[in-house]
Amino acid sequence: MLSRYQGAGVRRKLQLGIVGCGDIAGYLALLARLNPGIALAACCDIAEDRLQRFAKRFRIPYTFQSYEAMLNEQALDAVYLAVPHHLHAAMLHQAIDRQIPALVEKPITRTLAEARDVVSRAHERGVKIAVNYQYRYDSGCFVLARAVQQGALGRIYHARINLAWRREMDYFQQASWHASLQTSGGGTLITQGSHLLDLILWALGEPPRYAYGSTARLKFSQVEVEDLAQAVLEMPSGALVQISSALLSPRERPLQIEIYGERGIGLYSDRPWPRTRFLGIRPPRVRLPVGGVHALQRSLEAFRRWIQEDAPYLTPAEQTLNVLATIEAIYRSARTGRKELVELENCE
Repeated sequence: MLSRYQGAGVRRKLQLGIVGCGDIAGYLALLARLNPGIALAACCDIAEDRLQRFAKRFRIPYTFQSYEAMLNEQALDAVYLAVPHHLHAAMLHQAIDRQIPALVEKPITRTLAEARDVVSRAHERGVKIAVNYQYRYDSGCFVLARAVQQGALGRIYHARINLAWRREMDYFQQASWHASLQTSGGGTLITQGSHLLDLILWALGEPPRYAYGSTARLKFSQVEVEDLAQAVLEMPSGALVQISSALLSPRERPLQIEIYGERGIGLYSDRPWPRTRFLGIRPPRVRLPVGGVHALQRSLEAFRRWIQEDAPYLTPAEQTLNVLATIEAIYRSARTGRKELVELENCE
């Protein structure tokens, strides 16, 4: 029997709708245009000028200012959501109710409670929801994670994550939702640091038990969210993980991940290109599950294969719940000044 994506021996292109026509959506749309298995069928944005510019730039035939209208009027195979965090949950529910798979930008939702609700509904309806934690498809990060998962470093003692980015006030002015706790759920930790937090938890294969964290507003004191977050996570194995995420570095630095095991060390940096060096060991060679020159390109192609061919996707929604549980524990710790339990119920 032919699947809904096949006919006359030729696979039909995945009909993708893009929601939110900002910068990240532009990168994904460009990569989608280069993917022979994807057709950009429609796009949606509340700002008419931005919507029309986006549609013209990427030659998208149908435009909508209403997400509901796009879902009702277009025969879409999937949607990509690049919208403010507080809109994720409702938009995902609408897609699930119409049996339309979705790829959503991180985090899956603004809060853990919202995320659990989305995952539960998706499972009940049998709808595939993916979260674009694209660093799992980064060549250097993938090699590092697999080395840890395969035991090449031996028992893991500790790890460090450092994200030191530079942003100016226009980051908040051009997208004001970033500045509000109500619409963003937090600052640099949930928006940028969660990428590498997801990667390290995936590599270690377990969620933390406790988090001790602190946040600050040092450069952007006029906004509600942190521009600096630091935390220590206690893992069930006894390993400790340090994370630092910042938007206030005077000079932007490479992303860095360091993992220290009993047999060796893994060191990741994304500049001048993504790569991992190993000290003391030579891990088994591994291959990325999909090809491409960039992590976002691989993530998009893997999502297409997941929808059309049922090939595994590395970040299905349920696997990202532990990231939000950890972030919420760090934020609680920053408020209370105490070590906080990571609430793992229904997160595994």
